[in-house]
Amino acid sequence: MNILLLGSGGREHALAWKISQSKHCSHLYIAPGNAGTSQHGTNVAFGVNDFDAIAAFASNNKIDMVVVGPEDPLVNGIRDYFESHDALKNIPVIGPDKNGAQLEGSKDFSKQFMQRHKIPTAGYASFQRENLEEGYLFLETLQAPYVLKADGLAAGKGVLILNNLDEAKHELKSMLEDAKFGKAGNTVVIEEFLAGIEVSVFVLTDGKSYVVLPEAKDYKRIGDGDKGLNTGGMGAVSPVPFYDEAFRKKVEDRIIRPTVKGLHEEKIDYKGFIFIGLMNVGGDPYVIEYNARMGDPETEVVIPRIKNDLVELFKAVAAGNLHHHQIETDERTALTVMLVSEGYPGDYTKGKIMSGFENCEGSILFHAGTSGKDNDVLTNGGRVLAITSIANSIEAAKEISMQNAEKIKYEGKYYRKDIGNDLMM
Repeated sequence: MNILLLGSGGREHALAWKISQSKHCSHLYIAPGNAGTSQHGTNVAFGVNDFDAIAAFASNNKIDMVVVGPEDPLVNGIRDYFESHDALKNIPVIGPDKNGAQLEGSKDFSKQFMQRHKIPTAGYASFQRENLEEGYLFLETLQAPYVLKADGLAAGKGVLILNNLDEAKHELKSMLEDAKFGKAGNTVVIEEFLAGIEVSVFVLTDGKSYVVLPEAKDYKRIGDGDKGLNTGGMGAVSPVPFYDEAFRKKVEDRIIRPTVKGLHEEKIDYKGFIFIGLMNVGGDPYVIEYNARMGDPETEVVIPRIKNDLVELFKAVAAGNLHHHQIETDERTALTVMLVSEGYPGDYTKGKIMSGFENCEGSILFHAGTSGKDNDVLTNGGRVLAITSIANSIEAAKEISMQNAEKIKYEGKYYRKDIGNDLMM
């Protein structure tokens, strides 16, 4: 099979690494890819939302399957685009259609979906500019901290957690009247705050049946001890020690099964990944958010633990016979630490020359924000490189990743030193 993978981050490098190992993959193309993905296939220079270019490439290169990494093209309807064109409609797209992608693309849609299907989540209400005053009143009924979420996609920056009521009111006004997050904030979801420990759960579904992938915990704050600004993720661990059989059963019974069943009942033909961000509140799972794709950097610890041929699973998704498959998992621990650019998640400089790759041993290096030029690897993003190690314990995996994090060199390198510390027994 000729496979086209859309995306350019660490998630896509991990997927490219795994897809290229499949007996079903004859050639892998990655658009636009990065300096790491080029090790596993051919990078092609067009964007994930350039549907016309994607269509032309798929036709001209006899593409047999399209795998969508990031959320933007899903929310924008890449699968609908393919299904509406005679020349493309027989090429399976791994990812939901525009309707299904609303699980991620609209916080209000996902909260209503959870209510309809009695899926546990925080209490909430949604507000627009026209009923801003009602939003103020709703905030007054809640206890701090106050959670404000832009309804649409905001590049991971659309969630605010505030401890002061006046500040929460000010930010609500800023989102609705001053377009702080642009169109993404035309509707704002205000939620009750859930106190607990987060865990990310991943499901692959063909629309009727599903398989559950390994769970992971990511680390979102820039600084050690979970301090500082939110980022796209500074590291991740899989498996998660508190995610035991009792909790796993609650998640499947209360959340996964009703989610997949609900999508089917609502005639949403969902074929792809569902990322379920959960909060463990006193031993009970609550949904914080859905995503319509794999997480990043969680993909960099989840995918290496899957023993199955990933393309075989994707073929089953496309054919609607995923119920014939079971996930086989490496029981060891995978831990990834993310190297980032100085200044991230604020302003940072690109184009720093990287070195030391050849000195790293025992880890998989997943490029996140890199580019290649004249045989050099350059930094090309805020999050630069995910260093994933697999070992028999969190401690052992972390030690390998940290040793290799020291060996990679570039100006302004920064990374958290405490990934996994909170999970060590």
